[in-house]
Amino acid sequence: MNLRIVIIGSGFSALSAACYLAKDGHDVTIFEKNKTIGGRARQLKKDGFTFDIGPTWYWMPDVFERFFSDFEKLPSDYYELEKLNPAYSVYFAKDDYITIEDTLEKICETFEKEEPGSSQKLKKFIANAQHNYEVAIKDLVYRPGVSPFELMTPVTMKKIDQFFSTIKKDVRKEFKNDRLAKILEFPVLFLGAKPDNTPSFYSFMNYADFGIGTFHPKKGMYEVILAMEQLAKSLGVKIKTENSVEKITVTDSQANGIIANGKTYPADIVLSGGDYHHSETLLDKKDRQYSEAYWEKKVFAPSSLLFYVGFDKKLKNVNHHTLFFDVDFEAHAKEIYDTPKWPENPLFYASFPSLTDESVAPEGQEAGIFLIPLAPGLEDTEALRTLYFNKIMDRFENLTSQSVKNNIIFKESFCVNDFIEDYNSYKGNAYGMANTLMQTAFLRPKLKSKKVNNLYFTGQLTVPGPGVPPSLISGKLVAELIKKHHTAKAHESAI
Repeated sequence: MNLRIVIIGSGFSALSAACYLAKDGHDVTIFEKNKTIGGRARQLKKDGFTFDIGPTWYWMPDVFERFFSDFEKLPSDYYELEKLNPAYSVYFAKDDYITIEDTLEKICETFEKEEPGSSQKLKKFIANAQHNYEVAIKDLVYRPGVSPFELMTPVTMKKIDQFFSTIKKDVRKEFKNDRLAKILEFPVLFLGAKPDNTPSFYSFMNYADFGIGTFHPKKGMYEVILAMEQLAKSLGVKIKTENSVEKITVTDSQANGIIANGKTYPADIVLSGGDYHHSETLLDKKDRQYSEAYWEKKVFAPSSLLFYVGFDKKLKNVNHHTLFFDVDFEAHAKEIYDTPKWPENPLFYASFPSLTDESVAPEGQEAGIFLIPLAPGLEDTEALRTLYFNKIMDRFENLTSQSVKNNIIFKESFCVNDFIEDYNSYKGNAYGMANTLMQTAFLRPKLKSKKVNNLYFTGQLTVPGPGVPPSLISGKLVAELIKKHHTAKAHESAI
């Protein structure tokens, strides 16, 4: 049964779903409000520099391989992937940093130098994390979050205690060195929650980090978006950019199309890959599953203040990915999650892709991306952006022992207001909804509307959660759910 399917948004989850649905023979059209596709993974080009506006980390390459293999393709058919060595470095004070290299053996040597005896503990910790990875990424995350029984397998029942302990508790029990503990706690920040609010089971992120490694697609993460676009179009998907969806049309509790730029587009199925909260505002109140009070109670991943900076010289004492943990981790976390406000002394992250990839900056120059995690919903002004840029650049110069402020050609910024304006993001969040215990799997917003037939959702506010690999998986899950429900309907109609 070939269906007309309209998809709202063109990020990773929407493109993923579009590919699977088109492969199943459906007539699929994507509607994107911006000039270019990619959602949060768009690109900025200026004065010969190229920046990934959104995601810059390529982890879990097996998830990307699994996606493309579903279409008898390889990532290498579309883009060139390089494993980074070093993967990243973490600054703790002036000229004082720990570098994480590209194999577990090298990382164990680094741990041992920092804390004698820690390498054996690390091997044991990563072995458990690897097992969790195999359980989670190869099985659990490919389940649609329909029932709590999806999580109940003979393997997970043996790990039940890991859902009620936390990453922080497990790490701090084994590693007394604060610097090493922070490095092990860092990967779960990709899940959008504090280490003391993230179940131990999510240690699989540590295996993604230390066991598999960090990669870089040549020309940037946007190459993955372009690859998915090419695949989607080869399958017959149509993409309409600069088409803002104003309404999801519903008759007798059944979605039957959208209104975009004032024009009505009939459809058999509506799938939104846009912000879940915003997508429901496109419905009449009676057709919404979740109230404003529901969203207010949820733990959201941070927003971000981002700067895209062109430097007129090459920088030193930094790596492709560099983290700055020279201030109080706990204090900044509280200012994101507990008492939301602009942080007094923020941690920050910087990426210099031109260290690895000469295509993203003019010769002899450097592309820099700087990110400060923030609580969503904060006031966002140009004055605040300038204040915080100066704060982190002062620290950057001091920590890395170099002068760079006078070498800035330009800087562009992106913050809460932009996340709201460009992506209709709830409170300007950057990463969706955090993966806390009470927001895991079946406890997240549903892929299928409970109130409106033929209406579905995908992306980082639903199953399985925030991040690029989970978004690819989310697209697959919703496509399978559509197939399940509508193949059954077609069968019933035939009978």
